[in-house]
Amino acid sequence: MTTDRVTVVVMTRNRWPDLSRTLPRHEVPVVVVDNGSEDGTPELVRSAFPSVDVVGLHANLGAPARNIGVQRASTPYVAFADDDSWWAPGSLERAAQILDEHPRLALLAARLLVSPDDAPDPVCAEMAASPLGTEPDLPGPSVLGFLACAAVVRRDAFLEVGGFDDVVFFMGEEERVALDLAAARWGLAYCDDVVAHHEPSEVRDRTARAARARRNELLTALMRRPWGVVLRLLRRAVTTPVGRRAAVDALPAVRAALRARRLLPPHVEQAREALADG
Repeated sequence: MTTDRVTVVVMTRNRWPDLSRTLPRHEVPVVVVDNGSEDGTPELVRSAFPSVDVVGLHANLGAPARNIGVQRASTPYVAFADDDSWWAPGSLERAAQILDEHPRLALLAARLLVSPDDAPDPVCAEMAASPLGTEPDLPGPSVLGFLACAAVVRRDAFLEVGGFDDVVFFMGEEERVALDLAAARWGLAYCDDVVAHHEPSEVRDRTARAARARRNELLTALMRRPWGVVLRLLRRAVTTPVGRRAAVDALPAVRAALRARRLLPPHVEQAREALADG
């Protein structure tokens, strides 16, 4: 495995049991960014995995914590992983090869297999059948979204668009990055032969996660989409209890979203509309 092309950046918070299982599976250099854990995660990682670069933050920065790991990496490509995910053997070497061969490719979305039966995440079939088609200079179907724990990015392109932002904080943070990469004329593609594994933690509140995902969908639209789209999403949200909770939860971040508001160029907005809003 070539170790000088890819770094894995893992974001974590209070998940040492998960990390202790997944860190040994990574084949390339790893940067762990700890989001203010209270369970001693940074010290435990340093003790058990001395080769891992650990960044211990004093507070929970959410998804933007990954930006710190990307900035710390010295390789041209960065693969993201969660504390409960890892990359299949040889996949990051293959990802580096693909990125080397396709200089406009900024983000490679991999096939994600979910434990315990290693079934593909449903989003993989959606990306494989993307209505955006396959551009001649890209290695697979074009996409405008991705799962962070199954993505490999071109470091410079990711930093060029600002990485993940603190408006959405966490959950659904990928969409704004994808839209901004496309707006900057970078390519994003799904590649079925690069594989990541995910063993979802049992520490999850499904209702809260659904509300947060919908909240962040609204905030992302507020930052990048036409007002008609924002209103459409808001009208849809308020028809369900989860959506109403999401709309209320979004209110404190509205001012920050408006400050960051920048409409997508027409070709990206048309592509996003082609994917529909579900």
